[in-house]
Amino acid sequence: MDKTRFSGFVPGTCELDSLLRERGIDTVIVSGTMTNCCSESTARDAAQRNYQVIFLADANATLTDDEHNATLNNIQTLFGEVLTVEQLCALLAGRKALA
Repeated sequence: MDKTRFSGFVPGTCELDSLLRERGIDTVIVSGTMTNCCSESTARDAAQRNYQVIFLADANATLTDDEHNATLNNIQTLFGEVLTVEQLCALLAGRKALA
C-alpha cells in the first residue's frame, strides 16, 4: 500500500489502520527510514491508536547515530518495545527474547 505522509496512520492518506483492524491485528512492527521521522511518526501514531508497537533497532536507519538513538529512547520510554531483528525472530519462534 502507498504511504504518502510521514506516518502510515494519517487518515485519508493510507489505509493501514483499517486494513489492520479488519484483520484483527493489534501489533505493529516498525522498520524503515528515517528512524526519527517516518518510522517514529508511524510508531507514535500506532501507539495512540492502541496498537502494541515493536520498533526494530537494527532495521531502522537515519542520518546520524545520535538521531537514531534518541528515537530508540523515545520509543522505549513512551511508545513501545525496542528489539533487534534477532530478538524479534526469537520471540516469534516462541523463545524468550534476548536480553
